[in-house]
Amino acid sequence: MAVIALAGGLGSPGVTTTAMALLLTWPLETGHRVILAECDPDGGAILPGALQGTLGNTHGLRNLALAGRQGQLAEAFWRQLVDVTDASSRDRLVLPGLYDPAHASSMGPVWEQLARMFTGVEEHRHDVLVDLGRRGAFGPSAVLAQRADAVVMVARNTLRGLQSAEVRMTALREQLGGATEIGLVLVDRGPFSPEEVQKHLHAPVVATVPWRPGEAEVLSDGASQPRKFESSELMRAARTTTTVLRQMVAARRARLGPPVSRGQVNSGAR
Repeated sequence: MAVIALAGGLGSPGVTTTAMALLLTWPLETGHRVILAECDPDGGAILPGALQGTLGNTHGLRNLALAGRQGQLAEAFWRQLVDVTDASSRDRLVLPGLYDPAHASSMGPVWEQLARMFTGVEEHRHDVLVDLGRRGAFGPSAVLAQRADAVVMVARNTLRGLQSAEVRMTALREQLGGATEIGLVLVDRGPFSPEEVQKHLHAPVVATVPWRPGEAEVLSDGASQPRKFESSELMRAARTTTTVLRQMVAARRARLGPPVSRGQVNSGAR
């Protein structure tokens, strides 16, 4: 099981869209769940996007702030998760993000509790994908990156995208100090090859996903699925990426062991 954080740079590099693709293609065995936690301090995109506003603000990260201050986050966490499968199997779940960036100030004490929660639930055969957006890997929420097995920077392979990624990759290396695996997922929108990017940024390119706006809108905006969407080029690339990410986690744990979890975590009711 794994805790994997995804971060981005300037513009809209596709962090949340990539995270949603990974959520829907993550390999699952019986009794295994995968959770996508949208922890971008600038606000979430899944509620108004992929979920098309159908839940209003009844679920999400903001509702955990009060529970965290009252020491009840572990119980409240499971009530905030949304099943994104048609079969209602509750094995692919989303914790929607903040609907107002102003609420980020109330989350200060909660980030640490969430980090412990994520490293605890993975012991119950749950993988956790953490969408940190542009700023979430730094500042008060940085603990989510620090406690992850791997942090993946999502960037377009354009000059602007890679310059932004380079600055953030340098800061991440200093912050994480080698305790966490770091990699890049490239959105193939520009002229630079994975080999060029890897050489210049001194970080492994985990995967390259194609620039397919029509397919991406299914994940980012809840657009109608085109025919054979599950076997589309974007989703095939996501499946390949899940394999490499799991290999990164295995390498990290062979080197350092699993993230430290403090306290008991209830795995929630099915």
